[in-house]
Amino acid sequence: MTDTKHEADVAFIKALAELLRENDLTELEVMREYGDDDSLNIRVSRMSQAVAAPVQVAVPAAAPMAAPAATVAESPAAQDDPASHPGAVTSPMVGTVYMQPEPGAPSFISVGASVSEGDTLLIVEAMKTMNHIHAPKSGTIKRILVGDGDAVEFGTPLVIVE
Repeated sequence: MTDTKHEADVAFIKALAELLRENDLTELEVMREYGDDDSLNIRVSRMSQAVAAPVQVAVPAAAPMAAPAATVAESPAAQDDPASHPGAVTSPMVGTVYMQPEPGAPSFISVGASVSEGDTLLIVEAMKTMNHIHAPKSGTIKRILVGDGDAVEFGTPLVIVE
């Protein structure tokens, strides 16, 4: 019985890896529950993409001169790299963004709207599950960085809340 379950898990992991490759994703995370005390957590990621990211981060850090660093810090870095903004809300998973609860309904948020901590900002659909993305703090929506129907990856900046 355990051997059959093991073979099914291996086939499932291979299918996830194929899905990752076919859709050119960098990471995919899934939790599979078999029962009350039995589950399988899987994270599949591409190492080639993970290696490229530190190289991009190292290039700006390689110029530690005081004046340019101050200029970069004072420039609108949040516009260039929204993920570095302190109010950025990022995607916790790979999926598809939906800005409203159902087609034809008004959007959850708009630029300039006030939100309270815990309010739904948008939905990320992952594997036919609608995941509500909540505001981590109260504030005002300064930027919406994704559109309805956009595909997002883990860590993709979605919204700026200040």
